[in-house]
Amino acid sequence: MRKLRISLYLFIVVTVIGTTYYHFIERMSIIDAIFMMAITLSTVGYGEVQPLSPTGRIFTIFVIIFGITITGYTAGTFIRMFIEGELSRRFGRKKVEKTITKLKNHYIICGYGRIGRLIVRELQKHNVKFIVIENDPTQIAELESKSVPYMLLDARDENTLIKAGIMRAKGLVTAVMSDADNVFITLSARMLRPDIFILARSSDPKNENKLISAGATKVVSPYLIGGQRMAQLLIRPTVVDFIDIATMDDSLGLRMEEAQIRQGSPYVGKSLIESNLRRDFGVIIVLIKKANGEMKFNPQSNEILEEGDVLVMLGRIDDLEKINKII
Repeated sequence: MRKLRISLYLFIVVTVIGTTYYHFIERMSIIDAIFMMAITLSTVGYGEVQPLSPTGRIFTIFVIIFGITITGYTAGTFIRMFIEGELSRRFGRKKVEKTITKLKNHYIICGYGRIGRLIVRELQKHNVKFIVIENDPTQIAELESKSVPYMLLDARDENTLIKAGIMRAKGLVTAVMSDADNVFITLSARMLRPDIFILARSSDPKNENKLISAGATKVVSPYLIGGQRMAQLLIRPTVVDFIDIATMDDSLGLRMEEAQIRQGSPYVGKSLIESNLRRDFGVIIVLIKKANGEMKFNPQSNEILEEGDVLVMLGRIDDLEKINKII
């Protein structure tokens, strides 16, 4: 686009200079001067509009040389853009940018590295709205091939977070390689939105407290979790397999899901046994997280459901989707 703009500017400059010369030096009318430039630049060979002076003919020779060069360069640049799909990508970006301005209750993913890719894959799998902020141009091809909405900007800049819609976002994930950058992004996000949920990546477990102090709601250390998981596979392989099936593997049609009881839900004020969740949907209530943060594992049948409670359930995927809508 930059090369195309430069060639168009040069074309306009040559046209203006030539028209001005023919009008004031060769004493042509404005219409004749414009027409003279048109037939000269296009090299159609209509001949002179009126007899030119020797100086005018020399000037016209240079106009033809510059005109052919600039016209050929402009045409070549334009054709190259079409061949490489630059125009279609640019229009596509405009559409994506327009979509970003309308996003609400979405997640902002800072960094499209190994961790960022996994997060994006899961969010796409569950149709969760998100936007990726990445400053590495080499990632563009993959982002576009996977239809990932992205912004090629620096997430450390507050203006970038504002453009990504942090004031309307549901949460932010900072998963860049540097812990220092994650701390900076967390600080910026917390200053802009004191109430937003922030999930931060920590490469070094020693930096978890720094990220918490910076304002992160939750901190995840992939290497620490990876090591713990490998150890658990050695010690409790069946438990780990079950958790994988319940949380990440849909091959058996099972999933562990959570649903919050909203205002106006038909289950507010009812006990678990009165709600008939197990009878109607065949789900297992694993946990109830009360509005005050209290966790009740394997809740009793007489447990009263209240507004703001979060139910953690295990069941078939289609049944969980139905119950989530009702709750």
